[in-house]
Amino acid sequence: MSVGLIALLDDVASLAKVAAASLDDIAGQAAKAGTKAAGVVIDDAAVTPRYVTGFKPERELPIIWKITLGSLKNKLVFLLPIALLLGAFAPWAITPLLMLGGLYLCYEGAEKVFEALFPHKAHAHEAKTGAKPADPAALEAQKVSSAIKTDFILSAEIMAITLSTIPVEDSIWMKAVILAVVAIGITVVVYGGVALIVKADDVGLAMAKSGGGAVIQAIGRGLVVGMPYFLKILAIVGTAAMIWVGGGILVHGMAEYGFAAPEHAIEAVAESVAHAVEALSGFIHWLVFAAGSGVVGLVAGLILIPIVGKVIAPLWNAVTGGKATGGH
Repeated sequence: MSVGLIALLDDVASLAKVAAASLDDIAGQAAKAGTKAAGVVIDDAAVTPRYVTGFKPERELPIIWKITLGSLKNKLVFLLPIALLLGAFAPWAITPLLMLGGLYLCYEGAEKVFEALFPHKAHAHEAKTGAKPADPAALEAQKVSSAIKTDFILSAEIMAITLSTIPVEDSIWMKAVILAVVAIGITVVVYGGVALIVKADDVGLAMAKSGGGAVIQAIGRGLVVGMPYFLKILAIVGTAAMIWVGGGILVHGMAEYGFAAPEHAIEAVAESVAHAVEALSGFIHWLVFAAGSGVVGLVAGLILIPIVGKVIAPLWNAVTGGKATGGH
């Protein structure tokens, strides 16, 4: 074997080692970013089922598939290049954009709370911002559109968290690959989980009717009876998640601009309560901080409801010729 060929093989082996190390680095950083974004991922999974409930069983998976494709488009087509460009040329713009998204989440969540507490007033607000269509196909399109809009905000938070965990010295290509890996992985986990949740009652029905034995049938009947209640609870958690995630974005954003009093106050209370329950300190700290952020988010959302109804919606209808967004 010639010396040149040996040198070439040695170079190939070296490149292979570098590639393997890079892949390992990508996997490690993607796992780290995914773990840090776990809270937002859970919120995403809790929010989405409420957009699917109320439809015929045969439409549930197609709706989830449409939302999944919209989520991937949000992350890979829009947010990934935006994140890279902002990180490279305008990092100062990331916080205000996230805060705008946080305000949207607060408004969406607060509107659901307002609707539950004051249904008659909520119907009047809905008439201003766009009533729900009676046509099932139009209603489905409206729900999918609303879900994708909400996903965009949550996905932006996930991508921002991911970008913040990547070392500054990494190349733009390394950052792009890590962002793509996290985007695809999280989307599969979230919407795969949502699909399992919304179809669990159908699985339970099949188990209840099967000849697999008394235990299998009992589990199936339990799923059929329990899933409607579980979905109702999940809808409440999803609404709460929108409010506390939106509020958390606002609290952190205000701290970035020098108004750190709300974040410090919430953190102080969370630390104090967590110290009182050492065995569950991590969970208690998260719970109290989420509750404090939720209060901020709810107040912001309730303030936005009349502003949207009296100012933003009329302006939007004027621009679009009376076509409401139908995002609720």
